Amino acid sequence: METWLLILTTLLLSLLLKPILSLLLTTNKLPPGPISVPIISSFLWLRKSFSELEPIIRNLQARYGPIITLRIGSRPAVFISNRSLAHQALIQNGAVFADRPPALATNKIISSNQHNISSAVYGPTWRLLRRNLTSEILHPSRVKSYSGARKWVLDILANRLTESQSNGGGGVKVVDHFQYAMFCLLVLMCFGDKLDENQINKIEEVQRRLLLSFSRFNILNFWPSLTKIVLKNRWQEFFRIRKAQEDVLLPLIRARKDANVNKSDDYVLSYVDTLWDLELPDEKRKLTEDEIISLCSEFLNAGTDTTSTALQWIMANIVKYPSVQERLRAEIKGVVEETEEEVKEEDLQKMPYLKAVVLEGLRRHPPGHFVLPHSVTNDVVLDGYVVPKKGTVNFMVADMGWDPEVWEEPMEFKPERFLSKEGGDQGFDITGSREIKMMPFGVGRRICPGLGLAVLHLEYFVANLVWKFEWRGVEGEDVDFAEKQEFTMVMRNPLKANISPRVMR
Repeated sequence: METWLLILTTLLLSLLLKPILSLLLTTNKLPPGPISVPIISSFLWLRKSFSELEPIIRNLQARYGPIITLRIGSRPAVFISNRSLAHQALIQNGAVFADRPPALATNKIISSNQHNISSAVYGPTWRLLRRNLTSEILHPSRVKSYSGARKWVLDILANRLTESQSNGGGGVKVVDHFQYAMFCLLVLMCFGDKLDENQINKIEEVQRRLLLSFSRFNILNFWPSLTKIVLKNRWQEFFRIRKAQEDVLLPLIRARKDANVNKSDDYVLSYVDTLWDLELPDEKRKLTEDEIISLCSEFLNAGTDTTSTALQWIMANIVKYPSVQERLRAEIKGVVEETEEEVKEEDLQKMPYLKAVVLEGLRRHPPGHFVLPHSVTNDVVLDGYVVPKKGTVNFMVADMGWDPEVWEEPMEFKPERFLSKEGGDQGFDITGSREIKMMPFGVGRRICPGLGLAVLHLEYFVANLVWKFEWRGVEGEDVDFAEKQEFTMVMRNPLKANISPRVMR
């Protein structure tokens, strides 16, 4: 009995001493931060979502500066809010900062052991998966081939909005319709078929259950071998949610594979079609069905939730500021015939104010206030501090887009800031390659590969929603710009608007 007690005590001491020694050896090198108590501090930080961490980090940066360190898990987590430091890291030292940290226990399951684009380590597998997406589905010619799908979804959205308005007063809660429309579009691009409403709703339900479970299951990532015993029921709940996703997506994946064998004349390449024959260079094998589920889930989430969130924020500002709607409609009238029912995609390039409205929406209300965590492959000096090898680095997107040194009155919605003095497009670089002024899609080697598609979808739907309808606020209710963290940063009180068909003049 005494021997086992001695062994147990030794193990516990080693667990405590290792992070303490590590902390003592690196304290003078790391960016500054609050005092950390090993294990206990990690447990407390892991219980918090990024939205809960955000105000804490801002307060710490007011004290220590724009680059700080927190002890979250076994590795130091560096947080950066300065755009110049972000450019130095992600552009000037892009290869060093292009890795991802090891996945937490729950994310490891969702990503099939980091076999998706967003979480894969920087290397051959990541390059293969990203290149497949950008050269196939996101290639300009392929994106153009889906113009008919966008028109189909626009009609669905317009009909749903019209029906909701006619069914009662009090305004239309638009976010549900935006999410459904984006799901229709991304499901078609992913699986190649126009699914019915029941199928779309099933996919949306399992995807959202998984997305909204992140904060609830975050505690499972603290010492997984222990939580699998102590929190067994919660782990079982997590696995049930993942299984429900598999039950919905896997039949669609297999059905598409069968359809690929017997192609019809109207067969259009989908994302899942591009995945079956990929061979992972590190492992010399093809993707498993579980990995294809993870990749399809990633594609749906990245293209749906972020776009519908950004669309709601933009339309909320259009409702709040009627002058923006009037100027936008006037610009459309200068390009589109009055009798035209739709703004076509080729018309979008002639509308600099439309582009400015979309960019200002992304600056003022980025769907994510942080980009996904980066990890460094070697020790690197940043702002006089050492970011250690395998350390985690987080970039505060919202703070960069609200920097008063760059943007006059940064919390105001002013699309004009993206126009030239003559009112034309000033060619703003959203990729941040020359200089970072905002980075809603990230920058550098891990920049979101769907940036171009997302901007196209936002411009197309914003232009057509303004062209087809008059948007007004609900009498007695002001537009509330308070935020709430879900998978993205959403409106705490979703937008309600009175929508009426545009009167042709």
